[in-house]
Amino acid sequence: MYNITIIAGARPNFMKIAPIIHAIQKAKQDHGDMDYRLVHTGQHYDKNMSGSFFEQLEIPEPHVNLECSGGTQAEQTAAIMMSFEKELMANPADLVLVVGDVTSTMACALVAQKLHTKVAHVEGGIRSDDWSMPEEINRLVTDSITNYFFTTSETANTNLKQSGVKDDQIFFVGNTMIDTLLKQRPNFAQPKVWNELGLDEGNYIVMTLHRPANVDEESQLKDMIDEIIANTQDLPLVFPVHPRTAKILERLHISHSRLHTVEPLSYLEFNYLVERAKAVITDSGGITEEASVMRVPCLTLRDNTERPETITLGTNELVGTNPDNLKPYLNRLFSGDWKKGQDIPLWDGKTAERIIAVLNQINL
Repeated sequence: MYNITIIAGARPNFMKIAPIIHAIQKAKQDHGDMDYRLVHTGQHYDKNMSGSFFEQLEIPEPHVNLECSGGTQAEQTAAIMMSFEKELMANPADLVLVVGDVTSTMACALVAQKLHTKVAHVEGGIRSDDWSMPEEINRLVTDSITNYFFTTSETANTNLKQSGVKDDQIFFVGNTMIDTLLKQRPNFAQPKVWNELGLDEGNYIVMTLHRPANVDEESQLKDMIDEIIANTQDLPLVFPVHPRTAKILERLHISHSRLHTVEPLSYLEFNYLVERAKAVITDSGGITEEASVMRVPCLTLRDNTERPETITLGTNELVGTNPDNLKPYLNRLFSGDWKKGQDIPLWDGKTAERIIAVLNQINL
C-alpha cells in the first residue's frame, strides 16, 4: 500500500489536489494499493473554506489542520515545519506530495526530506525569474530537493533540465487546476451580485488585484484603477476584493459608479463571472490559466509570468505594472482584435489520472 501525504496551504491548492484525491480514491477502489492523508497547514485563513467548500470540490475535509496562519514569512515557515514534522512522524508516508508555490509547499518539502521521505512536486519547474516574489523563492527551494516533478508545460520541463534535473525525474502530465475547472464548469453558480448589479453576459469586466506591487503602493493602485476606469467605456467593473485591499481603497477614496467592490466569491461563483465576462484584469497566475481555457481575454498587471503558455497559446497578455501600458491593450479589446487562444497541450482534464499512473510505476 502506497501511503501519500498531500499538502495544501491555501484555497488554490485545494483546486489542484481535488482531482488527485479523486484519482487516488479510484485507484484504491480498483486495486486497493494506494491511500492518502490530506494535511491542511492552515497557512491562509479563508472564511469561504467551510464544509460547503469541500462539498463543492467533492472531497472530504482534511484529516488535520495544522493552523499555522499569520506571522512573517520566516515565522510561518518555521511554524509549518515544526507542526508538520510532528504530523509526519506520527503518520509516516511513502511520499509527500506538494503543489504550487506557497510557503507550505517549501516548508513541508524540507521536513519530508529531512525525515527521509520522498517528495513529489505538482507544478514543478515553473519560473518567473523574479526573486522579489516569495513564490519564486518557494519554487526554487522546493524544486532543489524534489524527487519527482509533475509539470504543466514543456517550458517547465526545460527549466528543470537546465537546473540539472534528470529526465527520468520529470513527468509532463498537464495541469490539475484545469482538471477541476473542466469538472466543475457545469456547476458554476450565479452569484447574488449578478442580479444586484444587473450584469449581462459579455458586458462587464472582472478585476482581481492582490500582489503587493499593485496594492501596497497606494499611488500606484490609484493610478492603475483610474486608468482602468478611463479606458473601459461604460462597462461595469466587478472587483471581488480582499478585506486588506478594501481598506486601502477606502483610505484612498477610490470610488466610481461603474466600480463595484464585492465580497470575495466562492470558486463556483467567481468562475461563473469569469466565463461570462468580456475580459479579466488580474495579477493572479491561476486566473490566467482558467481564463485561457475558457477563452476569455485576460490582461495581467505584472512584469513577468511563470505561466508563459497562457500568453503564447492562451488568451493572456502581460500588460506590466505601469498604468500607462493599459490603454493600448484595452483599445485592442474593445476593437474586437483580441487573440482567440488555442488548446494548451495536456490541459484536458486528465492530469490527475496521469499522475496516479506515474506513481503506480515508480518505485517509492
